Amino acid sequence: MNRLQRMGRWSLAVSAGALLAAGWFTGAGGVRAQVTAPSVAPQIVAMRRLSESQYRNTIADIFGPDIRVAGRFEPVVRPAHEMIASGARDASLSPAGLEQFDAMARNIAGQVFGEANRARFVPCTPASGSAADEACAKATLAPIGRYLFRRPLTDAELGFYVRLADSAAAPTGSFHKSLELALAAMLDSPRFLYVTEIAEPDPTRPGHLRLDNWSRAARLSFMLWNSTPNEPLLKAAADGRLTDQAQLSDVASHMVGSPRFEQGLRAFFADMLLFERFDDLSKDPIIYPYFNTEVAAALPEQMLRTVTDHLLTRNGDYRALFTTPRTFMTRSLGGLYGVPVAKPKGWEPFQFPAGDDRAGLLGQAGFLALYAHPGRSSPTLRGRAIRELLLCQPVPDPPGNVNFTAVQDVNNRAKPTARIRLETHISDPVCAGCHTVIDQVGLGLERFDGIGRWRSTENAATIDASGQIDNLKFAGAPGLGKAIATMPEATQCVAGRALEYARGWPAGDDGALVTALDKKFSASGYSIRALFQAVASLPEAYQPKGGIEVGNTHVTMAANPRRPVR
Repeated sequence: MNRLQRMGRWSLAVSAGALLAAGWFTGAGGVRAQVTAPSVAPQIVAMRRLSESQYRNTIADIFGPDIRVAGRFEPVVRPAHEMIASGARDASLSPAGLEQFDAMARNIAGQVFGEANRARFVPCTPASGSAADEACAKATLAPIGRYLFRRPLTDAELGFYVRLADSAAAPTGSFHKSLELALAAMLDSPRFLYVTEIAEPDPTRPGHLRLDNWSRAARLSFMLWNSTPNEPLLKAAADGRLTDQAQLSDVASHMVGSPRFEQGLRAFFADMLLFERFDDLSKDPIIYPYFNTEVAAALPEQMLRTVTDHLLTRNGDYRALFTTPRTFMTRSLGGLYGVPVAKPKGWEPFQFPAGDDRAGLLGQAGFLALYAHPGRSSPTLRGRAIRELLLCQPVPDPPGNVNFTAVQDVNNRAKPTARIRLETHISDPVCAGCHTVIDQVGLGLERFDGIGRWRSTENAATIDASGQIDNLKFAGAPGLGKAIATMPEATQCVAGRALEYARGWPAGDDGALVTALDKKFSASGYSIRALFQAVASLPEAYQPKGGIEVGNTHVTMAANPRRPVR
């Protein structure tokens, strides 16, 4: 029996959805499931696993940036047409994935209570360096546990971890080694690895529930700062200020005005634009000699710098993100873009001339390379990405028997351009339904090859970069960006994505709420700060049904815990 089994913390290969259905976890604190009659009592309404960036940010914020997180994170699977933030609610951990988390936990704990750092985290002097000291262990673990679990530890939880440390002192011959074991157990706990939202009785609406203060603090922090709640936020939760609508709005306003909001906004756009695909991005080195590891590493960062500069530094209109000529360059990107870059290392601001094809997010090599094939461009992939990611219009997958031969034959002199080669699909009734709505969008970006390098011809034939999106005709990337900027679907989409990102489930059934958020977004001049503040300040009301027991506390469970009732 291994260490994790001996501690009896929780079972393997388990998902948040399954745990909610089955009644939480088995582990420290004596959690047990028991179905009970419906009643108005605290209710688990959502659970989702920490992302890799949230885990890393949390460790850095609690213990300091010098504490290293080393190991492989089991990925969260993205549901179709949804965000990873939604997938995290059903994220499972395989036995290998749990072992990886345990290895990271033991490594982190060893650094925290190692000789170089222990003075920062142990507020007392143990009676003996080689024996148990219950009082000192409690004084050390209680504040750490409050940060890790994003709420104060219950007496049962604290007692468990203190007993664990006490029992390990003699075998290890070290008080500090015993603290390492207790901290590793906390880091392995589902109470740390999963963000759990609990609703409590709402005194203003008898028979209904609202998010409790600790859940509010976690939602605010992970949505806006992509990290765990800090001390002021935990203090606000302890004081009960986050269930008061006016005070909640004030806290959210302060947080979106903080420099740390950039960290949260970066995480949001990386999720919305599927940046995990950059991890597997590859290009044919014979066809694209300008593409190398340095360029590949700079592409997502350029996009995020453009986004944060426009939306935060300049407080720009979200719609203008598709037309802005401003971006940032490195020396390696300068070669790909064909522009001069003065600094040999690092980033420098750059502005394209008025009317340049590069204007806007869609003219950036990162987007163009990500939505292309290893050896050629792809109007279809680019058009589909625009429809799905920026307009929230899902496109079905192609049938399995589609013949791509003509499209893939880039050396066919009789069909020299992608537009001509795609005519086969547009004229086929089986394919036309989808290709008409995506190819006519992506063809506007055909002046960029498979790595986003500008070109005017393909196989010596002049490229026609005209296109159409819905009833709007345009020419080239600048025209496409201007067309998207006028479409109400673009702002409604980002409003819905922000709501999904905050709550961890798609906003598809919340059309009226998304419309109301979009109106607030519009009234603010499409300020991203205003949108995120509005989403973070939303009241949440739930209707209870069913129930489970968690430890000695009764909690009810909604018939559908993903959807609040308003």
